[in-house]
Amino acid sequence: MEITINGEARFIRQPASVADLLTVLSLDTRKVAVERNLEIVPRSAYAATALAAGDTLEIVHFIGGG
Repeated sequence: MEITINGEARFIRQPASVADLLTVLSLDTRKVAVERNLEIVPRSAYAATALAAGDTLEIVHFIGGG
């Protein structure tokens, strides 16, 4: 199915959750924030939030420094 991630069209396997997508993208769930169709997805809901064709996601990766 096709979804949009940070403005870029991507094809992913179906069915998939936000947690599945983050794993495929090699992103640490503790260091990202995810918005799906203009709504923030709580970290506790990543595994339960199913993705659907046409979804638009924005993923922000936090980087620490000092």
